Parts: sequence; structure tokens; C-alpha cells
Amino acid sequence: MELFFIAVVKSVIALFIITDSPGNLPFFIGLTENETKEERRKTFALAILTGFFMLIFFIFAGTLILDLFNVTLDDFKIAGGILLLYIAIELMLRGKFNVEHKEDMGVVPLGIPLLVGPGAITTALVLLKLYGYQVILTAVMICFFLIFLVLYFAENIYSFLGKNGTLIITKIAAILIAAIAVQFIRQGIVDLIKSMAGGG
Repeated sequence: MELFFIAVVKSVIALFIITDSPGNLPFFIGLTENETKEERRKTFALAILTGFFMLIFFIFAGTLILDLFNVTLDDFKIAGGILLLYIAIELMLRGKFNVEHKEDMGVVPLGIPLLVGPGAITTALVLLKLYGYQVILTAVMICFFLIFLVLYFAENIYSFLGKNGTLIITKIAAILIAAIAVQFIRQGIVDLIKSMAGGG
């Protein structure tokens, strides 16, 4: 039982760090700046549910799906990086990210790839191999409860920042998202080249 508890704690810490909900908070604030309080909470709830079920899906079927379509995690990194770079440009030029339906924002980009991206998926698959299903599933549930708490209190941050403060955060978030996007693309390309060189 003690070993199980230690494994869960280690897994929760690893997942919480890699999903980085406190660090992603500026992105969540910037992307939902024009939404009402109720709309924002619905968007956050959808982001959490999307990230949760996406991670669960990859825990059970990730390796199988990737092999089936001959897609690697490096491909995920590059694709996720390109998507984030597009979002960053939209935020910088327009001050907001336009989606046809506001609910879509909770799925992309907030749920995927900001909350659950290639890093979180890779971490979950590695932890699964280390500790097994019982530990990783418990850790994912605890981790997403903590993420819920972080996003729930985002309203307090909105109130503190005000309209001008939120606009500043949006511009800063755009620069940071662009940097993360470049990092994703760079890591994906470097790892892809290494795997090809190793295979050759």
C-alpha cells in the first residue's frame, strides 16, 4: 500500500508539472478575455474534460493508435507546435483567437495541446510502463482535480487584473505560446532526425 501511495504521488507530481496549469493560466486568461464569467467557466470545464479524456484515451489505446496510423510522438510535437504558432500569431495581431464556436476553444487549443500535449501524453505512457494502470489512472484523476482548482480560482485573477491587465497578459501569452510552439517544432524535428539516424 505504501509503495502504491508513493508511486501515485510521484505520478501526480510528474503529470501536474507537465500539464502546467498554473503556467498555462495566462494563456487561458488571454484566450477567453472576451467571454462572460459563465462562458469562461464552461470553456474551462470543457478544456478539463477534453484533456482528461484525451489522456485516458492515450493511456489505453495510445501506442496502438500511433502504430496503426504510423504516427510518432515526434509528429505530434511538430503538429502541435504549428497549431500553437498559428494561435500565437492570431493573438498578437488581433488580440484574440477567433473560433467559429466559442465552445471549440475549450477543445482546441485549451484542452489540446495546451493542457494535454505531446509532453503529457509521453509522460503518461512512460508512467504506465513504470507503475501500471491502477497507479496512472489514480494519478490522472487527482491531477485533473488539482487542475480544476487552479482554473476555478482563475476568476479571482481576472478580477484583480482588470481589462487592461488582461490585455497585457494576452500579448505576453502570445509571445510565450510562440516560444513554446517553436520549442515543440524544434524538439519534434530533432528527435525525428535522431530516430531516423538511429534507424539508419
